[in-house]
Amino acid sequence: MEAKVFSIKGEEIKTVELKDSVFNCDISEGTIYYAINNELANMRVGTACTKGRSEVKGSGAKPWSQKGTGRARSGHKRSPVWVGGGIVFGPKPKDYGFKMPKNMKKLALKSILSLKNKNNNLKIVEDFTIESGKTSDITSILANLVKPERTVIVLKDDDNMIKRAGRNIPWVSFLSYNRLRAHDLFYGKNILLLESAAEKLNDFYGGKQEVV
Repeated sequence: MEAKVFSIKGEEIKTVELKDSVFNCDISEGTIYYAINNELANMRVGTACTKGRSEVKGSGAKPWSQKGTGRARSGHKRSPVWVGGGIVFGPKPKDYGFKMPKNMKKLALKSILSLKNKNNNLKIVEDFTIESGKTSDITSILANLVKPERTVIVLKDDDNMIKRAGRNIPWVSFLSYNRLRAHDLFYGKNILLLESAAEKLNDFYGGKQEVV
């Protein structure tokens, strides 16, 4: 399939060939859901920790006799029913992350790219850089291409000057073509794909589509 390439002034200048297997494939909603959950789970910090009845401070002696006092029987002050006692079934440190098959991850990313392309939320832009690293320079470029809403810019390489220029814009994020994140792509209102990154994606994900 052919896609339009826009200049930094927002004008159509040429077309580029995109592989159907990457940008126009069958959309797998299940793998998209699984990929986003996988990323969120791997970022989760499972450090919550509570103390059980055997871990809290307190005497292990029986507070009063079992019978004859008129009060409920009690074994010790560390019981969960006492103030300051242990927590029953409380959280413990846990790793919530899990592994996802590589082929499934690739299918999810190709499905998201195809979905964005189908909904006209994906735009190919000529390669550019911000030599000055100033936010005002990249802001003027973005004004010609997208509305001020959640936007993901996909780069060929780690261009530190572009990232430096855009780091103060809260609705802009950057990804490299070989380190895409399903969560960012899916929830981005607009995806700006640099021309060189589009060519790299053709090669990187353009092999035979795996069946999951």
